Amino acid sequence: MRQCLALSSLVCSVLLVSPSVYAEAVYAAVASNFTDAMKDIAQQYEAESGNKVVLTFGSSGKFVAQIQHGAPFQVFLSADQNKPDALEKAGLVAANSRFTYAIGALALWSAKPNFIDNNDVHLKSGDFNKVALANPKLAPYGVAAMEVLADLGLTEATKEKWVMGENISQTYQFVSTGNADLGFVALSQIMSQGQIKSGSSWIIPTDQYSPIRQDAVLLKSAEHNVAAQGLLDYLRSDKARSIIHSYGYQTE
Repeated sequence: MRQCLALSSLVCSVLLVSPSVYAEAVYAAVASNFTDAMKDIAQQYEAESGNKVVLTFGSSGKFVAQIQHGAPFQVFLSADQNKPDALEKAGLVAANSRFTYAIGALALWSAKPNFIDNNDVHLKSGDFNKVALANPKLAPYGVAAMEVLADLGLTEATKEKWVMGENISQTYQFVSTGNADLGFVALSQIMSQGQIKSGSSWIIPTDQYSPIRQDAVLLKSAEHNVAAQGLLDYLRSDKARSIIHSYGYQTE
């Protein structure tokens, strides 16, 4: 009888164990422009799945190098399509996992209120100390900024005032600290819940630069990882897309 009671107690204990005991950790490398949006998405995914999301933010180009050298990431959210494509061709991506999770938007921003009046007038005037942009050799938002300058005929006129960030996060820092009066940043860095958080800006029309399509992939090492696949599935959910849109991105 005592053995039966003990067995019954053990069964009940197993059934009552919190699902979090069985939670898995997902290691995700995320482009710096997607920092705030991904923090919100990860928080919701954790709450609904019981899994833990470990986020690392930075330059997509550096992540590619790290992944090629065996960094233990399971999910990669790039700032462009080229880098996930390169990993895919190298055989480091799970088959048929690549998709566009967001289409980025570019803004000219100043930390100073009323410095930019939602147009290109101040940029054309040249009345600023420095203009920050991400290095186009490393960052797609830098490529987009160069396209805008070329479209406006301002490449040579502004060149002496350029200050280049290694990625869009560093570019934002140049402007937020006042080291540059204005700069080309990702709209997501200055927007939350559909509103510009501070300073002044010009949301640049999307016909002035090539679409910034940002792709995500499941890495080959995690192709059987249910939690990692679950995070990517969640990224395509209506709940996640609502968050993505609130930071100024578009989705397909």
